[in-house]
Amino acid sequence: METGYSGSTANMTEVRAQGRFAGVVKIVSFNVRFYVLSAAVLAVAAILIASEKLGILAEFMVLSFAIVVGFWMLSSVLVSWYVYDHSEVTQWQWLPNRLPVLPHRWANIHAGLDESTLALRRLLPGTEGTAVDIYDPVEMTEPSIARARHFHPSGEPFKHGTYDALPLLENECDTVFLLFAAHEVRNEEHRMRLLRQSATVVREQGCVVLVEHLRDWKNFIAFGPGTFHFYSRRNWLRNIRAAGLVVVQESPVTPFVDCFVLGKADR
Repeated sequence: METGYSGSTANMTEVRAQGRFAGVVKIVSFNVRFYVLSAAVLAVAAILIASEKLGILAEFMVLSFAIVVGFWMLSSVLVSWYVYDHSEVTQWQWLPNRLPVLPHRWANIHAGLDESTLALRRLLPGTEGTAVDIYDPVEMTEPSIARARHFHPSGEPFKHGTYDALPLLENECDTVFLLFAAHEVRNEEHRMRLLRQSATVVREQGCVVLVEHLRDWKNFIAFGPGTFHFYSRRNWLRNIRAAGLVVVQESPVTPFVDCFVLGKADR
């Protein structure tokens, strides 16, 4: 199950959700197979229990499994609504306050579904922004991201790039945004290269902004096995150090989403 928004995870970085439940509706639509499979499991469990042909131990095991599946179905929907609709994380008004300095030139890197560039243009008036699409169907094999791209094509102009070759000049940007996008690069070495590329195009006193769900106990309770689509804080810190970056500021946006502001290690 993919929950973050990659410019994703299954992805939802776009800020103008229509209606109070637009974010959670997108999550469910991007991950429809997960919910259909879970519903099927609950239906089978109900039939088995109602048949009264199971032994006590077997019935207990089926019931316990059904409760866990049902809990994760419900919790994933509720937390998705909380994060993407109620808390308005993906409206991004909170983001400028996390920046050390408001940028003059910035780049927004997404993984095929850009739902944040327009918001950034509105929140950073008078600045120059470039959207970069690094989607690679070979690298990014999650069905949900392909489904998201199909149903929500980008309306913003963008440049094509890859995790190891961004179409930007060295020291071109004051800020590079990676908003629910970097986790779509599934290979750890490739994620490190993406961060290194981001560091290369950022000016000496600039920053890289990384926003992600983390693979931690809170997201595990919320999303169950879907949490393994995310990466742990330790993994991100390892990638950040390997890319020549340091954490300037780290702060939760909600209990389920973290924001890392990164600077060059040698500045």
